[in-house]
Amino acid sequence: MKNRSRVLVVEDEEIVAGLINIILSEDDYQVTTVGDGESAWQTLKSDGSFDAILLDRRLPDIDGMALLQRIKADIELCHIPVVIETGLDDINSVREGLAAGAYYYLTKPLQPLLLLAVIHAAIGQHREFSEIQISVRKVERTLHFLEQGTFRCRTLAESRELAQGLAHACPNPSLAVLGLQELLVNAVEHGNLGITYAEKTKLMIEYRWLDEVERREADPTYRTRQVTVSLTRSPKELRLIIQDEGNGFVWEKYLELSPERAFDPHGRGIAIARMTSFDTIEYSGNGNTVTVTIAIPAIT
Repeated sequence: MKNRSRVLVVEDEEIVAGLINIILSEDDYQVTTVGDGESAWQTLKSDGSFDAILLDRRLPDIDGMALLQRIKADIELCHIPVVIETGLDDINSVREGLAAGAYYYLTKPLQPLLLLAVIHAAIGQHREFSEIQISVRKVERTLHFLEQGTFRCRTLAESRELAQGLAHACPNPSLAVLGLQELLVNAVEHGNLGITYAEKTKLMIEYRWLDEVERREADPTYRTRQVTVSLTRSPKELRLIIQDEGNGFVWEKYLELSPERAFDPHGRGIAIARMTSFDTIEYSGNGNTVTVTIAIPAIT
């Protein structure tokens, strides 16, 4: 029997809290509900094993943003994904939450399918990143000595394996792997398989995204397409060029965490990769080629 995902719901409105509890419990989540920020903080300090936190923006005691900042500043809690639930939809409020580390947003009144999709995405992406970092730490760093190479992958599974391998060519594999996976997955699903942003949103809400990926991977229209990665190392930096065979996309708006997309269950990967994994990231042409660099620390 698999372990049920645990969600802490911080919501002071009893009716809303009860509705959330019903929606999540019916989807087999284990829900703990508290009605104020201080109770949430004490709950987290005594038990930090939650898989996600659904946090109301406005609470009767501690402001939701203040509680979020506490969570992200705590070394034992900062890894837990936080979904902000709010009636505020102005740009400044959303931007404040994104800057503090809340990459997932929901607006009231809550939509059950979107609530489930966002919670599912937040937990799934966090677990995937954690598993990747564990795998990266276990693998020998033979690629650390590679000066030049070309690599290719075709499927989503292959792109993840390649990201884990290429991470070992980087000075800090555990940071690099997150960005490499985001860019390689993006090249497969949005590039070679042609899944648009709007299509992925709909597929994720309907829990059909992976099925559609697998269907297109087997489709003769897409199955011969490959993602090519070129790696070159100089004494000062590592450079990776990732190119897919798709039609490209309007990449400019995805380089930053955008308040306009904060309410979607995806769309943060490129911005997070830029913030955490690489020193530079640059798209060219129609967007089907991206070049990233990572500085190599000087040997002292």
